[in-house]
Amino acid sequence: MAEIPDAEIRLIVQRTLNQAMGLSKQSTEAASTPAQAKTVPKSEAHPPEQKVVAIGADHGGYELKEILKADVSALGFEIIDVGTKSKEAVDYPDFAHSVARLVGTGKAWRGIVIDGAGIGSCIVANKVPGVRAGLAYDYSSAVNSREHNDTNVLTLGAGLIGINLAKQIVKTWLSTMFGGERHARRVDKIVAIEKQYLK
Repeated sequence: MAEIPDAEIRLIVQRTLNQAMGLSKQSTEAASTPAQAKTVPKSEAHPPEQKVVAIGADHGGYELKEILKADVSALGFEIIDVGTKSKEAVDYPDFAHSVARLVGTGKAWRGIVIDGAGIGSCIVANKVPGVRAGLAYDYSSAVNSREHNDTNVLTLGAGLIGINLAKQIVKTWLSTMFGGERHARRVDKIVAIEKQYLK
């Protein structure tokens, strides 16, 4: 089976979404252009020069983790792999916590966690102060989580998406800048809520 280029997948996804939502051609063209930051985000916890990405997975995400590690490394990022190291059954909270802790303490710039559905790891990661984890399942959700929410941990469901789509999501998520402006105000409110519950 031939591999479909990322750019073609992106355009197909955008056309389908825009048709379903009744958006104009102009919206399609704007959405297919990579987002650029308009202001410096106040919520960016780590400088862009710090190019360390922590990655982890449970047994359900192990094979996809190994594939994505090579892609992330090829993009110029240093990798911290917290495991797992095989397809032997393990518990996803252990690996989601390890990745989130590295991001929350500033030892990693971003983090990626993979389990069967991506939901459980997202819940775990969001328990760690300083982490804004988001589950992405297509191009648009990857862009939105970065542009609007300034996510610093990405979770993926290996059982729900294919390898090519996972690669596109990761590449998009790592390269999309936070939009700042009105989004910065909203992310600041997320951070403020988190601080209310920290002791």
